[in-house]
Amino acid sequence: MQLLQTQPAITVGLVTSAREVRFKLEGEFELPDLTSWSSGEYVAAVQNGGVSIRTATGDPVCSDSQTTLKPRDPGRGRFTIRDVTIGIGFHWERKEDQTFDGVLKLEARPDGTLLVINRVPLESYVTSVIASEMSATSPLELLKAHAVISRSWLLAQLSPWKVDRRTPPAKNIPHEPAKADPSIIRWYSRTDHAEFDVCADDHCQRYQGVSKVISPRVFDGVAETRGLLLTHRDEVCDARFSKCCGGLTENYAAAWENVDIPYLRGIIDAAEPPAGFELPLTHPENARRWILGQPEAYCNSAEASVLKRALPGFDQETRDFFRWEVTYTQEEVRGLLQKRLGMDVGAVRRLEPLERGVSGRIITLQVIGEKSSATIGKELEIRRALSLSHLYSSAFVVETEGEGEVPVRFLLRGAGWGHGVGLCQIGAAVMAAGGKNYRQILGHYYRGTALFQLYE
Repeated sequence: MQLLQTQPAITVGLVTSAREVRFKLEGEFELPDLTSWSSGEYVAAVQNGGVSIRTATGDPVCSDSQTTLKPRDPGRGRFTIRDVTIGIGFHWERKEDQTFDGVLKLEARPDGTLLVINRVPLESYVTSVIASEMSATSPLELLKAHAVISRSWLLAQLSPWKVDRRTPPAKNIPHEPAKADPSIIRWYSRTDHAEFDVCADDHCQRYQGVSKVISPRVFDGVAETRGLLLTHRDEVCDARFSKCCGGLTENYAAAWENVDIPYLRGIIDAAEPPAGFELPLTHPENARRWILGQPEAYCNSAEASVLKRALPGFDQETRDFFRWEVTYTQEEVRGLLQKRLGMDVGAVRRLEPLERGVSGRIITLQVIGEKSSATIGKELEIRRALSLSHLYSSAFVVETEGEGEVPVRFLLRGAGWGHGVGLCQIGAAVMAAGGKNYRQILGHYYRGTALFQLYE
């Protein structure tokens, strides 16, 4: 891998389909022709195929195909985008104002919407990400570990660091449904954005500006790992992570394409295998006992102080990360399948797991109805199908209520939050709070990897 003399700059898509964007400039900004813009509130909209910008009082400022504003003093100039939607499609979706360093670019798209892009140095990007994914008050060693994986994950998606040389797995091949059983088997990889490097929401990494950086600990975590990447066989690691693995992380192939990535294989999230449980969790009864049980694990933490320090405010609204329950009526399940997948199987008789991954997460689920049956996969598609947003995870067992072949209610009892692949954020927070350093944390979740300094 070639060393760099300096850090690369990253372009982040902040807003991608708005009809109008309100923003505020703090400090002096300038256009490429050095025209000065002063502090104040502005409104941008698409007009006649270009970007029309006016002041908050309605006075026109400029109209062009695109507008790029650079702070004259990068240390003092910032901009705020009003009403940015975060958590798109998830149960924590909401709007908030977000403030950013760097260059602001507004561009008209062919469909008549606005594209808002932020251009920043990579280390500034990582600073915001680790304070957005986790709390800025997290233990320093967690922030250092997250800085390394956030930096690595991003570069692994981009040229010239992007890696596609992966080997097929020997096991964990998804179930092939019978031809009479219609199936929806798909996964959701990160989209390669043509107009910018990375989006700002959970579908890539949370990037919510400088307002989340409320502690100098964040700057320390980034500075002390500056330029460090996680690598495997001299290639940048595609360092995936999720909120809570539920006690055992998952193989990459359970959530995405059928390839084996050696450092993204399931591991027990504990120093020792928990007593009283049997592996593998691909076995239905083993999975059931695990999901309904309380195995010792780093992420099985009831310490409110640890979670309060580590989790952003809106993540703290959810407390049942490790084990959770959701109950649906028969009508609700049918309605979800119809709304989310356009699927009408009649009255639902059973929700039957066909294949589980090493963490107990369901990879393929058969929906058996009175009129027909269908197979759903992979894990995110299952989570989407059985929730108006997303289930916490696909690691669940199904219990039913009611007499006869058609249940009245379905009780889903589950484990973990997210796909479970790679680093478990809550588990890593507990490890850091318990005295583990960032190298130990990374070595626990990404086996066989090493650190490489791309630049100083």
